[in-house]
Amino acid sequence: MVEYTDTELMITRAARELKNDDTVLVGVGVPNLACNYAKRRHAPDLEMVYESGTIDSNPSKLPLSIGDPVLVTNAGGVVPMLQGFQHYLQGGHIDAGFLGGAQIDKYGNINSTVIGDYDDPDVRLPGSGGACDIASNTDRTFIITSHSERRFPEEVDFVTSPGYVDGREGREELGLRGGPEAVITDKAVMKFDEGGEMYVETLHPGVTREDVLDATGWEISFADDLGETPTPDAEGIELIREDLDPDGVYTGTSD
Repeated sequence: MVEYTDTELMITRAARELKNDDTVLVGVGVPNLACNYAKRRHAPDLEMVYESGTIDSNPSKLPLSIGDPVLVTNAGGVVPMLQGFQHYLQGGHIDAGFLGGAQIDKYGNINSTVIGDYDDPDVRLPGSGGACDIASNTDRTFIITSHSERRFPEEVDFVTSPGYVDGREGREELGLRGGPEAVITDKAVMKFDEGGEMYVETLHPGVTREDVLDATGWEISFADDLGETPTPDAEGIELIREDLDPDGVYTGTSD
């Protein structure tokens, strides 16, 4: 049996969402590992675009930030960040993007602005950065995060990046493209139903329905054909640990 960590399972499962001809806006950390994993395993023509303006990046080693010079190595092009957002992202040329946040609600809305009341918050967070643009202008967004009741309230305290707002019609009324496709946590994989509400598609090995319910702020539903999340194979774990993140910067697997 192949041993793996929760993070490695999230990386390999997130990678499965990417298609060979996708153009994806990549973030650092786990999303970066997922994208590079997909490119090495099943999507060799995946075009990776980083917020800093590198187009069709093929980094020779793990970038530690969106400004890491290694992103320029073997890239198809480098453009100013403003052009990257205006032409590529807002122009509708990005198929997929990865997001995270302090809170994610049942419609996939993300909060990374404040916890509590906006004018008198318990915690003030960094804000959107490029996340709102990504959530609003890509065909598919994927959320990767740990799973806890605090992180998954029924309604976020502030909508920094829109999911399906209050349902799919709510997003359509705002004229936004795409929407959240999947939420991948350390417990399960969630998708969105016809109304735009999150449900559990698969449980990770060893995780029960009760585990997910206890870690979610509303009575989340489960797929009728609820399955088990596929686990990483030996080749995939070797790729992550020896090539993509050999120092365990994001996976925490270094000796």
